[in-house]
Amino acid sequence: MTEAREHNAEGYSFEPYQAGSDEEYMNPDQEAHFRAILLDWKRSLMEEVDRTVHHMQDEATNFPDPNDRATQESEFSLELRTRDRERKLIKKIDEALDRLDNHNYGYCEACGVEIGIRRLEARPTATLCIDCKTLDEIREKQRG
Repeated sequence: MTEAREHNAEGYSFEPYQAGSDEEYMNPDQEAHFRAILLDWKRSLMEEVDRTVHHMQDEATNFPDPNDRATQESEFSLELRTRDRERKLIKKIDEALDRLDNHNYGYCEACGVEIGIRRLEARPTATLCIDCKTLDEIREKQRG
């Protein structure tokens, strides 16, 4: 028998949480589920950072041809931008882990309602419920 696994938007997989019908929201089991997802995601990002550092050290070559040098610098620049985005994501993961420690995880920062298990599985660092996030995006679009 194979276990059902889902992939979220970031591409990592996890076992979807199966809540009981009378289960309280963000109980210890749910908190443990999301802590495991967040820690696995963080570990994966940290491994990617290590791979990038090793790749850049191994591949760094002083090419005599200016075009080859420019290509390498462009590739390294793209990798560094990607790692910078991941660094910011690791910070968001750490903030989500802090919210879990304080038992504030899973609740909208704007209105206080439950964000929802499936939304959190899709975006474990979410801090807004879908309604507040939609309003936020509309306001952002109107500001240009």
